[in-house]
Amino acid sequence: MEQFPRTSVEGISLSRMVIGTNWILGWSHTSPAADTMIRTNHATVESICPMLETFMEHGVDTIMAPFGSSDVLVNAVHETEDRTGRGMVMIDTPVVNVDDNADARREAEQTIRKSREAGAKICLLHHYCAEQLVNKNKHKIERLEDYTRMIRDAGMVPGLSAHMPELIVYSDENEYDVQTYIQIYNCMGFMMQVEIETVNQIIQNAKKPVMTIKPMAAGRTTPFVGLNFSWATIRDCDMVTVGCYSALEAQEDIEISLAALEHRAAGIGHRASPVQNQDAFGGKNQ
Repeated sequence: MEQFPRTSVEGISLSRMVIGTNWILGWSHTSPAADTMIRTNHATVESICPMLETFMEHGVDTIMAPFGSSDVLVNAVHETEDRTGRGMVMIDTPVVNVDDNADARREAEQTIRKSREAGAKICLLHHYCAEQLVNKNKHKIERLEDYTRMIRDAGMVPGLSAHMPELIVYSDENEYDVQTYIQIYNCMGFMMQVEIETVNQIIQNAKKPVMTIKPMAAGRTTPFVGLNFSWATIRDCDMVTVGCYSALEAQEDIEISLAALEHRAAGIGHRASPVQNQDAFGGKNQ
């Protein structure tokens, strides 16, 4: 079976497609009803594993999540590893206490150690806490070195979740020990803080590989449109993080992505309709 192209972060080999987890953990960016539907459907290891196995069959072995928020997801990752006989690269995005006092630092160290204990190889500070350290006037992310050092001490590679695109700029400017970044990037501009063109320039000029997220704008565009845009406008070292609800969705997203990278037509099904043989659908050939 065709295997997905790869990149690397500080010598760690990663699939260029990263498994996103909002549509496993229940963060739809749509509605409370959708969140509840997701959490209900993916409440067990057995409900999550088929989707993860589908990704793994195609060499998509890299997964991003705030793993501390879900023991079920952590257990599903390890169960998938057992079933497939292959390891998954876990990228954790923990929320740490960044208050400037000794108790908060001890708490942050404990949180980061739990990332390693769960199996993470790469640890990116969640944007919620990273953005609390930003000083735009000084072009600095103050005390970031404290947390990248904690990540190193725990045996992981440090990174940065950068919903604010300035975080990539400041990280590179100050040569912080940040080996990869997360950045929101999609054809709709959904949740992006500046224009799509500007974020694209930041990604193109980044010194380290970028993990782009929300390529389908949380369902506001189709996988065909969103994924083709993302793959066409990032670098060969960069990644696209793809969230799915089912194994079938994973299969479609993999095929659309491989077709985009190989500059061929995607082998996906046709749209459904009560009248399938409409001329606009290709008529009786459908």
